[in-house]
Amino acid sequence: MSWRPLVLLALVLTACGEASPRPEPAVPSTGGTPPPTSVPSTGGTPAPPASATALARVPSPPVHIAIPAIGVSAAVVRLGLEADGSLQVPGDFDVAGWFTGGPAPGETGPAVIAGHIDSRRGPAVFHRLRELRPGQEIAVGRRDGSSVRFAVDGVAQYPKDAFPTRAVFGPSPDPLLRLITCGGAFDRSQRSYRDNVVVTARLVAA
Repeated sequence: MSWRPLVLLALVLTACGEASPRPEPAVPSTGGTPPPTSVPSTGGTPAPPASATALARVPSPPVHIAIPAIGVSAAVVRLGLEADGSLQVPGDFDVAGWFTGGPAPGETGPAVIAGHIDSRRGPAVFHRLRELRPGQEIAVGRRDGSSVRFAVDGVAQYPKDAFPTRAVFGPSPDPLLRLITCGGAFDRSQRSYRDNVVVTARLVAA
């Protein structure tokens, strides 16, 4: 599925938490489109990339996501855009959401799954997303009963007011998975985190 140009200008997750019991440090901005704040690898050698042509499958909507390294096992719902053009977030803090305006996981291009970082009651589904390291596995269950597996390539953090939407979510010749949540410092006046955390993963089995 191809990305619609107008969608690309809007894909920033503006609200993905209700509270900030333990705010994370802010990522300083140096003007323009800042480089991501990368999370370094702590060991392990990622598997060599698989052939996108060999692994790509007929698309089927995702219904479940599992990330063993950070204890995630959650349902996946469908997401669209808010009235202001920003990416919707799930109504339930314990589930993740797939952006239906882009590819499905396993399809060519970057599939986007978003989730909350926390709520007033405590950690939410993607609270530990920034802890992921290269090579760790993400499994996505699909409505047709199949599953697709991805390996993490990297984790980055971007200020929301300078988010490089096209670079992060633009077209790709390979089947990719992008997981997104909030991060950085919590702006109490806006009731929102200042940054987005983005995990990029490549398809390794379908």
